Amino acid sequence: MMEQLQEGYVSSVAASAGCSAEVIGKDTFGVDVQFIRPPATHLEQEALLFAQLKCTTQVTPARDAKSFQYRFSKREYFEGLAAPRSYLKKILIVMTVPLEQLSWTEVVNGGLLVKRECYWVHLEGKTSELVKPVIDVPTENLFEANALIRIMERQDRGESLDG
Repeated sequence: MMEQLQEGYVSSVAASAGCSAEVIGKDTFGVDVQFIRPPATHLEQEALLFAQLKCTTQVTPARDAKSFQYRFSKREYFEGLAAPRSYLKKILIVMTVPLEQLSWTEVVNGGLLVKRECYWVHLEGKTSELVKPVIDVPTENLFEANALIRIMERQDRGESLDG
């Protein structure tokens, strides 16, 4: 159920950013979703971005913390995100949710509130000697529509996604 909640979250963010989020049903090369931004004209190319999704009840980021730690359950997941890539980049999107499933969402006046957020991090070039690597996820990296637009624009320009 955590996976389903996160897929809904990232799909909503993608729609707000003018992109589609195509969920990959089969775990292929550590990619769970690909974001596709349509071209501005038929003469241009669409933009693509890959993401691996992780959802956890084990972490509750402190509101004033600059980051929180996320531990991978398998080294391969980390390695697939840290490997150098020439063009299409991969990001990790970590969602933190409350332990109690019924408190994941709440109907509020005017909409549905999802309790907690998704955060993104770009791990390309990072290293770890641990069997189950631990990474710092910056709390300023909220995964929201403007962030997705900026990430895709940086990738289009060949810039670092970290900047």
